[in-house]
Amino acid sequence: MRQKTTWIVIGDFFFKYRNKIFPVILIGLFVGFKPTDNSFPGLPAGFNTDWLAIVITASGLACRAIVIGFAYIKRGGLKKQVYAEHLVTTGFFGVCRNPLYIGNMLIYAGVFLMHGNPYVVVFGTASYYIIYESIIAAEEYFLRGEFGDEYAAYCRDVPRWLPKFSRFKHATEGMRFNIRRVIIKDYPTIANAVIALMGLELYEAWYFRTPEQFQQELKTYGVLIVLILIIAALISLAKKRKLLTL
Repeated sequence: MRQKTTWIVIGDFFFKYRNKIFPVILIGLFVGFKPTDNSFPGLPAGFNTDWLAIVITASGLACRAIVIGFAYIKRGGLKKQVYAEHLVTTGFFGVCRNPLYIGNMLIYAGVFLMHGNPYVVVFGTASYYIIYESIIAAEEYFLRGEFGDEYAAYCRDVPRWLPKFSRFKHATEGMRFNIRRVIIKDYPTIANAVIALMGLELYEAWYFRTPEQFQQELKTYGVLIVLILIIAALISLAKKRKLLTL
């Protein structure tokens, strides 16, 4: 097998520790920079970026739902190292080689935009993209070694990032969308994304609203956040007790 380049070694590192590194970057940016009040340089006056952030985040969640609903692959690897038993090329993986990462990038971009500070939006989105690029390099190194010509042919036909939507009908032919799998596999991502948006809205209210307005928003979003946490906990409990299975 070819010797690993520095870029691939970096990708292995981020693959192993991404669940720790991503939250640290996120919290560091949000704490280090003051949020903006529904505005962003270069956009028309009065344009509410919070709604745009919600749309972008929802697009990322929808992307992940389509991927998981048709053909799911475990991205956690084996013992925190890149690993795959099978090469999945159907479903959305027949349209793009890294559709889950596209979904993740859209979610993060929406969350960064909800914060609104230009430094957070640009640096946050760019840093996450660079991290994912290194992780993809590490995954591709493994997949080339594991699946050889089969993976090489897959790379020739399917783009790394930009989806080739003309392939979607063929890639999903004979497959059925499984909404149950989406709920079981992706409920933590959905819950975390929605809670992050609500939390940032409260963070923004703390800076820019009156104490009375902030208290009102705190009550409203507080109830919603607790409700989401309860639903997530119930789904988790149902999975553990085998009441919710594929």
